[in-house]
Amino acid sequence: MNKINTELDTKVYFNNSCSICRFEINHYKKLNNEINWIDVTQNSEAEKETSKKANQLIRRLHARHNGELLEGIDAFLLVWSKLPRYKWLYRFVKLPLIYNLSHILYELLAFFLYLKNRNQIKDERSKN
Repeated sequence: MNKINTELDTKVYFNNSCSICRFEINHYKKLNNEINWIDVTQNSEAEKETSKKANQLIRRLHARHNGELLEGIDAFLLVWSKLPRYKWLYRFVKLPLIYNLSHILYELLAFFLYLKNRNQIKDERSKN
């Protein structure tokens, strides 16, 4: 399988209604437009593809690659591994101690972003 097909098989599920998430993902999109970036806001197809409920999808970053669904820091590791500018960060965060600390920090940050944005998401859903 060639590289382009492999990249297009990579899907990253992100919360576009979160301004911080959107800013970061838009930055990554500029660096790799071959990853399939999927906004989970108002996206029942993303729920089917991941077997996750909407509130689970907006709670943290998810990615699907080679049939495996990754969440949180593992999803970020996949993204960083595909961005030449971020390969150093991928290698650094993969170190066992750094990985464990990064996992904890990510979960804390993701939780607070979720709390910050959940009302915004409810407001968007009530519009439809």
